[in-house]
Amino acid sequence: MKYRKLGNTDMEVSILGFGASPLGNVFDECTEKDGVETVHYAIDHGVNFFDVSPFYGLTLAEKRLGTALKGKRNEVYLATKCGRYGLQDFDFSKNRILKSIDESLTRLKTDYVDLLQLHDIEFVDKRQILEEAMPAIEEIKASGKARYIGITGLPVRYLAQIAREVEVDTVLSWAHYNLLEDEINDELVPLSKEKGFGLMNAAPLMQRILSDAPLPEWHRSPEEVKAMQPILLELCAKYGVRLSDVALRYAMDHPDIATTIVGMNRLPLIQQNVAAVDFNIPSQLLEEITQLLAPVKNKMWFEGNPENNL
Repeated sequence: MKYRKLGNTDMEVSILGFGASPLGNVFDECTEKDGVETVHYAIDHGVNFFDVSPFYGLTLAEKRLGTALKGKRNEVYLATKCGRYGLQDFDFSKNRILKSIDESLTRLKTDYVDLLQLHDIEFVDKRQILEEAMPAIEEIKASGKARYIGITGLPVRYLAQIAREVEVDTVLSWAHYNLLEDEINDELVPLSKEKGFGLMNAAPLMQRILSDAPLPEWHRSPEEVKAMQPILLELCAKYGVRLSDVALRYAMDHPDIATTIVGMNRLPLIQQNVAAVDFNIPSQLLEEITQLLAPVKNKMWFEGNPENNL
């Protein structure tokens, strides 16, 4: 495993981060036994950053991760979130956030998390984030229930705007650095260097487009982007490699992103993803993929309040 420092924190995190949302049956069903085996394999093979949220599986992911980490809590850096509790359930009020961390700690069977993040900040009024939610997580940090604090979301320019106005330890952006997207480089990468916060990337497989798994019906990418999956699969097959290995290794190679978070809930998935850390992308293949995807590069959808679409 390889590690990078997470901004100005004291955490040296694995470049492969464990996304725990699938433990909550978010994308497909798994058992608690599946989850425990997957988490233990990850830890045994050097994965030390685990990211979860009460939103994932409506608290099920936190419960299962807490069970899996029994006796191993001190071997990992544990991150959870607050503010989002359902598909359309957002509550960034101070009282809810203060209650949320206690609920999460109970489910995770620990007395602190290494990182507490405001979850999907684009869905609420900016003023509430700045004037209520941020002071709440700062209070939690001061209490010792969270060692560090951060923000997460989809729109990279909005994340950058908020990160300019507050002091955060980390920023987690999803779906904006992968073979199809590189907008994280425009503002967030230089801003992370300027301000010293740790930068994290999630969804390197672009919600399955960059894998051999069937696309979910709810996928919001334009049709021309989704249509690239079979073309990419055929191209990778000619080289005898898996598309998901290429996509994951490509994302993990970004030198300014501390960890790339990918969802996992079964042993074959974690085994494949750990192996991808040492996988070498054929240079000619990467050149062909780059040329092939150029016409559909950075065709991202928006989520959240319209006024936050910068």
